[in-house]
Amino acid sequence: MIILDMGLLWLVLLLAKMLNVLVLLQMPKYMLFGCLLMHSSFQVSYTSWFLDAFNYAIATKMDVLNLSIGGPDYLDLPFVEKVWEITANNIIMVSAIGNDGPLYGTLNNPADQSDIIGVGGIDYKDHIASFSSRGMSTWEIPHGYGRVKPDIVAYGREIMGSKISTGCKSLSGTSVASPVVAGIVCLLFSIIPESKRKEILNPASMKQALVEGAAKLSGPNMYEQGAGRVDLLESFEVLKSYQPRASIFPSVLDYTDCPYSWPFCRQPLYAGAMPVIFNATILNGMGVTGYVESPPAWHPFNEEGNLISIHFTYSDIIWPWTGFLALHVQIKEEGAQFSGEIEGNVTVKIYSPPAQGEKLPRSSTCFLSLKLKVVPTPPRSARILWDQFHNIKYPPGYIPRDSLDVRNDILDWHGDHLHTNFHIMFNMLRDSGYYVETLGSPFTCFDAHQYGTLLLVDLEDEYFDEEIKKLRDDVINTGLGLAVFADWYNLESMVKMKFFDDNTRSWWTPVTGGANVPALNDLLAPFGIAFGDKILNGDFLMNAQQSRYASGTDIVKFPRGGYLHSFPFMDSSESGATQNFLLSGMSKADSPILGLLEVGSGRVAVYGDSNCLDSSHMVTNCYWLLQKILDFTASGIKDPVLFSDSSRQDKPLYLDRKQLPSRRTDVNFSTYSAVVDKELICRRDSRFEVWGTKGYDLHVRGRNRRMPGYGFIDMGGGLNSTHLDQNSKSAADLDIFSRDDLDLLVVVSRHWLIPAIAVLGLILFLSCWKIRQKRRRRRKVSSTSLRYANL
Repeated sequence: MIILDMGLLWLVLLLAKMLNVLVLLQMPKYMLFGCLLMHSSFQVSYTSWFLDAFNYAIATKMDVLNLSIGGPDYLDLPFVEKVWEITANNIIMVSAIGNDGPLYGTLNNPADQSDIIGVGGIDYKDHIASFSSRGMSTWEIPHGYGRVKPDIVAYGREIMGSKISTGCKSLSGTSVASPVVAGIVCLLFSIIPESKRKEILNPASMKQALVEGAAKLSGPNMYEQGAGRVDLLESFEVLKSYQPRASIFPSVLDYTDCPYSWPFCRQPLYAGAMPVIFNATILNGMGVTGYVESPPAWHPFNEEGNLISIHFTYSDIIWPWTGFLALHVQIKEEGAQFSGEIEGNVTVKIYSPPAQGEKLPRSSTCFLSLKLKVVPTPPRSARILWDQFHNIKYPPGYIPRDSLDVRNDILDWHGDHLHTNFHIMFNMLRDSGYYVETLGSPFTCFDAHQYGTLLLVDLEDEYFDEEIKKLRDDVINTGLGLAVFADWYNLESMVKMKFFDDNTRSWWTPVTGGANVPALNDLLAPFGIAFGDKILNGDFLMNAQQSRYASGTDIVKFPRGGYLHSFPFMDSSESGATQNFLLSGMSKADSPILGLLEVGSGRVAVYGDSNCLDSSHMVTNCYWLLQKILDFTASGIKDPVLFSDSSRQDKPLYLDRKQLPSRRTDVNFSTYSAVVDKELICRRDSRFEVWGTKGYDLHVRGRNRRMPGYGFIDMGGGLNSTHLDQNSKSAADLDIFSRDDLDLLVVVSRHWLIPAIAVLGLILFLSCWKIRQKRRRRRKVSSTSLRYANL
């Protein structure tokens, strides 16, 4: 699907006589779905129309192509693959990144493709235009990390251009900035003699000239400005002496360069953390196809650089013109007390087949400079693990928005990542002294001894049985804190939200609600907690602060002894709205939305709405609430606001399991899920020790080798710290909350029990051994000694 950019028809192209330039014109923005195209000013473009235009561009051997269009569907494969074909035919494509700013994770396709020059917008004061979409790219989420986009920015606010009839008109938008860059590309084209253009100019070499010549702006980060403001003269200098080569963009990752290197500069590295992933783009100006000649390598500038462990993933084949190089960076365990900066280079050698008239392959070595900041490993209570693995977004499935009050953006497509639509929350947590890491693998792939809180926000996927069992043990026996922010889920409302998409000629229906409440209920069942299927809306006052509950759900199951907070809301779900209207004219009723619970050695907090943490369509934030929740889950601090006597549950809140929200049976969820019908495996964003395994306790590899001069430091319980004896039962295994009364039981940790049994066994063995030795000396053997010998 393609969504047209906001704005009117407008072009700025400076054409050299020798160039053929095709420009796809922009039309007014339309709502994504054909069934909503009721207003006469709405216009729609179909994928097939663009395919025809692209085929025409290829057939007529165009040189430069501008697209002031875009859409969120980067999995519209006919469109995406045709764009690849365009650039493979040496056509330089420039495209607007979109007008969905200032929200992050809002890049539009095709500008988010690595072989396209994606353009953002700035004003005349060199400030990023508020409307300009922000990165990072979301193709790679949830199991990786996005690329830096836009590539460059250009003036796009209040730009004067000609009207269709006569006179001039002021226009704004990335649709304006994009053709400005296309005009610059044409001018740069014209400086290369016509006889050399085809051997020098291509999508990669032109992007190299633009990003290397760009002027970095002070203030915006890399996901706002890319390489910076386009600079025609500097790019001219790059091209004037250009020789075909490969390079890496960005070419520098500097933890001391804030705010440009945000979010990396906001949180230093430390031992024991999940790998930090940096995804760079390989630009291969040597040919449309390239290969990695020798694997990437890390070259530290000093001995301390050996404390860094970097694993690489990269494109096997670089086509067309571009590839990726992802760094997975960890600090070795012997660096747990190290504090300082570490510098070095990453190198990778690229080659391409010989060009026409050449006999030898073209070869080039790329450099990526790293300047990393390292601190001693923070205490467990300060470390938060963010669950990214169980997030599903559009595309590939129709994942509906979290706040149903938002009518003009019906898809959840911003990535739901710490560095996209939760970036303000991330900054707040860092300002509060927390260290936040990202988990892109199942729960079996992290060591709970390392973290104070596991933070689950707005999750849509299912859970492996092994994950549910491990989390239960992590909370009850290991003392892990669990904080859950859910969202609405109502089957009747989901059915009402289906629509007919005019582009794909098919009916679309949500694959889940704002969050996957049935899956969350399975996860929370061992703690006696469950969410319902209401869709609650309204304002409420807590801690003397006005807050908005935006399409959140209610808590329908909670054990005695916990703390539960209820407020009056209106139920806007299909069933709830009808019932309320018939009974009381849409009156409000008290609904529990916040629960806090101590269980075993851990703590659990649940809240039924995530909108107050999500910067996409936030009305009011609840960062204050999140901080108080984290104080409780990580450190056991009980704020009087949350732990008042009036909110303590004297009796359990109970709902029969059969009455809990159920899953849809008419949707093949495995198409969108990383869990259903999938293999449980730790991906490359988990610790190196468990890559390619099922996680801790299973097939764990050995520790890193020690670095000379640095002592070994156990980061907390070792790699097998969460091991469960298959023949033993923990309190969690007994399903302590399965009874109807659901009292909050004091769960005794079993960890003291195992050493005690071991000591008793040793004493028993030594006693038996002494008896056996005595009897052997007497040369007598009894049935008793044989019985002990066989134990």
